[in-house]
Amino acid sequence: MAVISRFHGVGLSDPGRRRENNEDRWHADPERGIYFVVDGVGGQAAGEKAAETACEVLRARLERVTGSVQVRIREAITLANNEIHRLAQTHDDWHGMACVLTVAVVEENEVYVGQVGDSRLYLIQPGEITKLTHDHSPVGEREDRGEIDEVSAMRHPRRNEVYRDVGTTQHSPDDPGFIEITSAPLPSDAVLLLCSDGLSDLVTSKQILSIVEANAGDPDSAAAALIAAANDSGGKDNITVVLVEGPRFAAGVRRRNSSPRTTVPLALPRSNPLLSRWAFLLYGILATLLTAFFLKPHWMTDSTGQTAFGLGPVRAPRTWRVANDINSAINAALPGDTVLLHPDPTTSNSGFAMV
Repeated sequence: MAVISRFHGVGLSDPGRRRENNEDRWHADPERGIYFVVDGVGGQAAGEKAAETACEVLRARLERVTGSVQVRIREAITLANNEIHRLAQTHDDWHGMACVLTVAVVEENEVYVGQVGDSRLYLIQPGEITKLTHDHSPVGEREDRGEIDEVSAMRHPRRNEVYRDVGTTQHSPDDPGFIEITSAPLPSDAVLLLCSDGLSDLVTSKQILSIVEANAGDPDSAAAALIAAANDSGGKDNITVVLVEGPRFAAGVRRRNSSPRTTVPLALPRSNPLLSRWAFLLYGILATLLTAFFLKPHWMTDSTGQTAFGLGPVRAPRTWRVANDINSAINAALPGDTVLLHPDPTTSNSGFAMV
């Protein structure tokens, strides 16, 4: 069997706020890769006796490495079932005692799960959580099929009913409808969370993910925080958790939290409408119209008789009549004007007039 001590496994259990006795039991053995949570059924001594019996038998069989992992899990649960059933016949207070349980065995990079009842196993990776087990209950089946959401299932009045248990009836390992076996890859950046329904009935999977990530690298603190969350939500049942953290989980969480996030740009302050892009476009149009009105294009003729296209105010040609100072008239005239030499005996010796 592979040594898997690179995974850190811890467990914690609490009676909750409404019960004095604790009928839950747990086991975590990282060196052998054996983990389980057992929730006793039957009340008082009967539930506790069923859970204790299951723990003893499960450990004895799972630690004996013979057969495949799936065979070991089936035989261990069946042996626990039949022993609980046998003991129930020997003591009046134990009649009807039973338990529900989730068993996980890790080998290499794979986890193998045996499930009876409504305890659970979650696979947690940075940013995501997946429930690997199915609740063997009417409400759990509806939730798994998507007929009701998680919160509705948690609040359902028939939430605690189960149609599979360990102990009320004798079984063989391969009996249909008894043990559900599943398996999944177990990457080094993952966490396995096994828990009784005292947690999953009061704390959503999203909250579980947040708590485990907030305590990445410290599974003991994560376990304590999960139990505190269940108690803060009412603590109506015994609460048990087993956390199995991979060596790269904490680094994966840090890497994900430090990666760039898509951000939504902040809204800019409301701008002055007189300075908006559309206002400037309007200003440009008005300036063009004004220019076209005051500076109309036209053809002009210079003093040499050449013509050119010009832009400016429209101006009527002028006629300059001079008596003798023709140079002054030429200098004052503009292109298009006419300078006439017009001697007038009544004028002085020099000067010019514009008509």
